[in-house]
Amino acid sequence: MSLRVRRPAPRSPADRREEPPARPNRSAGRRPLLSRRLAVLLSLAPASIVQLLPDPPAVPQTLAGLWLLFGAPVLLWRGIAWRIVTTGTAAWLLSVGFTVVTDIVVALTVNTALPLVGVERPLTRLILTIAMAVTLVLLGAIAPEVRRPPGGPRRGRVRGLRPVAGLGALALVLSVAGPIRLNNGFSGTVSVVAMIVVAALIALLLLRRARYPVPVLELGIYCASAALLLLTSLRGQFITGHDIQKEFLYFRLALGGEYWDIGTYTDPYNACLSITLLPVSVFQLTALPDTVIFKVVLPLLFAFTPVLVHRAVRNVAPRVVALMSAVYFIVFPTFFTDMPYLGRQEVAFLLLGCAMVVLTDSRGPLPLRRIVFVILLGGIVLSHYSTTYVVVGTLAASFVLDKIWRLVSRRGRNRLRRRRREDRMLSFLTWWVVAVPAVLALLWSGPLTHTGGQVERTLSAVAAAVVGGDAESGSSDTAYSIFGGAKTSAEERMKDYKEELLEASANERGEGGDYLPLKQVNAQATPVVDVPTMELTELGAALDSLGISVPGLNGALRQGAALFFQIMAMAGFAVALWARRSTFRPVRDQATIAAGAWCMVAVFTLIPQLSVDYSLLRAFQQGLFFFAPFLATATLWALRWAGRKTVPLACALLAVLLLDLAGVVPKALGGYPAQVQLSNSGQYYAIYYPHAEERKAALWLDEKIGVHKQGLVQTDRFTYSRLQSLITHPTLADIHPAALRTDSYVLLGTTPARTGKVTIFYRGDLITYEYPMKVLDSRDLIYSNGGAVIYR
Repeated sequence: MSLRVRRPAPRSPADRREEPPARPNRSAGRRPLLSRRLAVLLSLAPASIVQLLPDPPAVPQTLAGLWLLFGAPVLLWRGIAWRIVTTGTAAWLLSVGFTVVTDIVVALTVNTALPLVGVERPLTRLILTIAMAVTLVLLGAIAPEVRRPPGGPRRGRVRGLRPVAGLGALALVLSVAGPIRLNNGFSGTVSVVAMIVVAALIALLLLRRARYPVPVLELGIYCASAALLLLTSLRGQFITGHDIQKEFLYFRLALGGEYWDIGTYTDPYNACLSITLLPVSVFQLTALPDTVIFKVVLPLLFAFTPVLVHRAVRNVAPRVVALMSAVYFIVFPTFFTDMPYLGRQEVAFLLLGCAMVVLTDSRGPLPLRRIVFVILLGGIVLSHYSTTYVVVGTLAASFVLDKIWRLVSRRGRNRLRRRRREDRMLSFLTWWVVAVPAVLALLWSGPLTHTGGQVERTLSAVAAAVVGGDAESGSSDTAYSIFGGAKTSAEERMKDYKEELLEASANERGEGGDYLPLKQVNAQATPVVDVPTMELTELGAALDSLGISVPGLNGALRQGAALFFQIMAMAGFAVALWARRSTFRPVRDQATIAAGAWCMVAVFTLIPQLSVDYSLLRAFQQGLFFFAPFLATATLWALRWAGRKTVPLACALLAVLLLDLAGVVPKALGGYPAQVQLSNSGQYYAIYYPHAEERKAALWLDEKIGVHKQGLVQTDRFTYSRLQSLITHPTLADIHPAALRTDSYVLLGTTPARTGKVTIFYRGDLITYEYPMKVLDSRDLIYSNGGAVIYR
């Protein structure tokens, strides 16, 4: 039986209401005395003058810098974006992506070209200002003018703007106030209220989707996503999180010399220009503190991504499917738990969202859209290596599936002796659309930056697993996958970890060696401890008195949510392609690309090394760019029995998912590990939250070692992660008894010093164990401030 490809269902009048026309009419309306493009170009002069002052005032400098880096480029790129996409909001959103790529490319150009003529510090405020001004003038010379099209929305009151803007502003205010209160030792009540307001905003958008214009809906999506991101990113007085600590370090290294040099630090992080050159430009041209760039600017840029998901799906599906797709992208826990700590991936996902808008806007010119799509993927190559590899793998799988689909369809057509229009439709993906990004990725990680070592190690491990060699276990996140995957116990992980340390140091252990004797190491017990959970609240205690296990309930809700996301996303394929009452009818490109994304999720589950080097949850979050509309379609189909109440029920389901996965439900019940965006406790708080006491200890130790001109520092992995920008001397990020050296300084950060517990990250899992403090009894305590201690 041949595979059928259906055309998208016609849009209802409510869906078409207030949609911008396909192309702006540049001849309509009166000719203004001063065109918008010329006004933007003239505004560059005062902004540049402010930047060129020796010591400009902070507020004017910030406004001028943000205008040069983001405001003016977006307005100028919008005219070009209109030639590529066919709706007004898509043009604005695509302009944001073009602007980010422009900022990166301009900084990379001056950083590469000027040293060739003897300029040793090319990333200064003067040079970046001149480079941006010249670039914007050139862009303004080629950018077409955009004027208000006839029949567009009239000035005046916009339906839904007041309630959406008001609720969105309230969510943003609370999302700033909540972390500030937590950072100062107060409760997380305000943060909980902020999440409830976000849930209410999402409900309002879904219930009023037919009455509100598309720009108002997308404003609400942006406010909701920005609020959730800020609740996490603003935690801590300093840089807080996992990868962001290392990202911030490489940013500081590029900023310190006002020159980015991959040859000095050939690390994949250093090759991500989204966390080196882009933040350096923002820092130099504005008066924003460096921490604010990573904690506020990058998350606010990333907050456009769910809006892009909505716009991409809206190009091919009704409003309800597009809105639910964006909400599912927001509700998935990786979005608000981990993405605020991944600046390089935040920028890469922003560009991937722009690429999806270009791909799905089928009314635009196909050759030009393909070229722009590849250019945006080139921006992803410069921004984040892992996102690039997953995208290339998804496109390659989609390309193969498309060829298979066409072959099966052609054979079925030959048997039936008839031709269908769909069989003659051109696919968006062609061989060079897949090959060019792959080649760019290989060139960037290979001869241009020499940072492909991690990829080579990963591929070697994958090859060993595929051919039947020794394969190690993968991350325990795979236990949540419906494709299989086993959960390895923490005790087994700890045993393997110790054996690995002993094997690596076997030749240097013994009498007079650099490491502790084996007998002494084996005498130190390192028992694994469970992650502490919150005490039961009154509500939780009431449920417990009824015989309901609150910890079991919380665990079941999380496991159920994981299964729900996967089952509904897979069921969405069958519903969208074959169900009679489906609200979404995908064309071949959409189905094959979504299937390609699922293939990548399956590969990450089945090949252990991939789940270790790149989180399975992050892979699923990236996959939502492609299969979110299928997930939304399956949800609506499953609730179709409710008739007119289908969308309200879906709205309630999404609100419950958000409040549970974001931590509001567990906080109301207790019996579950605390989450850092709502509490000053929990695993993430213990290992990622920076404390002033340990920073003082690190500065004291760094100064002491500098005086003596020698010394090795040892600390646990996560204390080092929090302090790596302060410790400038050789450091070993491990204090397990099997890793302790006899001649090192041992720095215990706030969590190990106060609780006696140390956490490691091994084979994709976090493992916490009780540290044997007796192993340090033979050393001298040389520093203590109540929050950190140092032994020698």
